[in-house]
Amino acid sequence: MAGDIDSQLSERQNKAVATKIREEMARRRVSRQYLADQAKISLSTLEKALSGHRPFTLATTIRLEEALGMRLRAADLLDSPVAVNSGHASEEFGAYSRAGAGWIEGRYLTLRPSFGDPKAIFAYCTEIGWNDAASNLRFIEKERLDAAFTQQGTVAIPNLSGHIYLATNTSGQQRLIIVSRPSITGEMYGILTTLQAGRGAQLTPISAPIVLIPMASMPDAQFGRIAPDHGSYASYLAYLKRTVEEPFAVFLPGPAGRD
Repeated sequence: MAGDIDSQLSERQNKAVATKIREEMARRRVSRQYLADQAKISLSTLEKALSGHRPFTLATTIRLEEALGMRLRAADLLDSPVAVNSGHASEEFGAYSRAGAGWIEGRYLTLRPSFGDPKAIFAYCTEIGWNDAASNLRFIEKERLDAAFTQQGTVAIPNLSGHIYLATNTSGQQRLIIVSRPSITGEMYGILTTLQAGRGAQLTPISAPIVLIPMASMPDAQFGRIAPDHGSYASYLAYLKRTVEEPFAVFLPGPAGRD
């Protein structure tokens, strides 16, 4: 194992890693000294590797990946059988590390308008946790009144947009939730885009506000279809209204008038 850790990246790998590091430093506006300190390597080692005077070792690269919370080694550039750190999600999910994204793991009370009753609120549980086999965060819904439509899928946390994406892909059929990073009290507000089941086999695209609230702050959470006369209705409605009033999500009206 020591031999693998001390091995050097190929010239092609080295150029790709150096480019990613420079881009990430510029985007985050951090200095080389800061990055070296975070990765627990010397400034000299970092500068020589970035300038091409000394190749990155695998050990140095892994430390930099952990410091940046992203994978620097693209799968198609790996010339050796050394496994990619399984504690990092792939680029398509935001290249986050498990340690860096641990704050989102947990159980959330999930609220959205009821599709069957325009006056009601639909409440259920969403669990987010790390999947070792896939090496990324995944979510699964629980406590749904309509259990047959329970969703599960992947979680993407890209740095560029500052939002979190919960996506379901079932044989090409997509369903997407986009929510904000947690507020100071932990809620995540956003929008759900999915298909509404109609008569027979009819499915209609539909979008609605959605809120994920840490279950720790809602110990007496109620699930199911919450009608206006329910004891939890007022507080649940306040969360949903905040989504569009702040606004965390915007629903545009259609064009008015005629051609």
